[in-house]
Amino acid sequence: MPDSPSFALSCPFPIQDYPHVLMAHGGGGRLMHQLLNQLFLPAFQNPLLARQHDASVFEVAGQRLAMTTDSYVVRPRVFPGGDLGSLAVHGTVNDLAMAGARPLHLSAGFIIEEGLPMAALWETVNSMKQAAEAAGVQIITGDTKVVDKGKGDGLFINTTGIGIIEHSLEIGPQSVQTGDVVLVSGDLGRHGMAVMAVREGLSFESAIESDSAPVAAPVLDLLRAGIPVHCLRDLTRGGLTSVLNEIAEASGLTLAVEESLIPVREDVRAACEILGLDPLQVACEGRFAAFLPPSHAEPALKILRRHPVSANACRIGAVTGRNPPRVLLRSLVGAQRILDMPAGEQLPRIC
Repeated sequence: MPDSPSFALSCPFPIQDYPHVLMAHGGGGRLMHQLLNQLFLPAFQNPLLARQHDASVFEVAGQRLAMTTDSYVVRPRVFPGGDLGSLAVHGTVNDLAMAGARPLHLSAGFIIEEGLPMAALWETVNSMKQAAEAAGVQIITGDTKVVDKGKGDGLFINTTGIGIIEHSLEIGPQSVQTGDVVLVSGDLGRHGMAVMAVREGLSFESAIESDSAPVAAPVLDLLRAGIPVHCLRDLTRGGLTSVLNEIAEASGLTLAVEESLIPVREDVRAACEILGLDPLQVACEGRFAAFLPPSHAEPALKILRRHPVSANACRIGAVTGRNPPRVLLRSLVGAQRILDMPAGEQLPRIC
């Protein structure tokens, strides 16, 4: 990044306060949120990007398409319930689903560190192949780059996905309305805690496996059933807390959720308590939040519960007011407090 006076004066991001590019923790916190809104969005400003959704929706020859991209840097590359390869497929397929799209094709870009064992690369590629087949998508183009030893931490993967939208809904934060209910598709925090346990060599009474999985099937079933979904968002970096705050800010609305209704498995909750973590801020890779009219809540839950990946879907709150944009959490003891955007990522390099 140039550091000339002219750049410093024109850059909307307060680079004088952050002379170096972030930290290794990645996204999900307040600083990343500030970086996106004050640097990247102004630099690349256009109507599609301004929607700030998991995928951009655009039209080509009368057909609505969705496109998304993401990079995956999880460490370790293999963890209970998944690995880097399957994660790279699931994450991009799920971002397409959050736009209400049926995923079609992916690209795959590999940044490979010199010295990576060929067996490790093959295991990752084979895992991607199996995950793509299970998700009903094809990997149709790609790229590889090899970097010097010590410069790439083994293997990084970028995947870009494209999908087709077969309905007329405008799914996104701007469609959220006062009175909407907030649903989550299952229990929270398992992906982050599964990775953390392996990384730190922790043992718990029961094995915690990642929730990494494709969620397009239950989402598409909601849409085929005519459920008027207003917004969908997968609960990745920053977990539920970040997602709710992002939706509140983008929609300009107040959200209210009940902690007693938010599903967190006891083993995950116990692990978070031991490590001093908040399960509402721990990333998931197979869970999403849905915003829709209250009259459609029960039909939507019935549809979601038909699928193993969303069998424990439940209602956790509602959109309660027009202003100010914020998230209110009623705790287990009945006290209400503002649920703020996380100041930083709790667990680095987990997706």
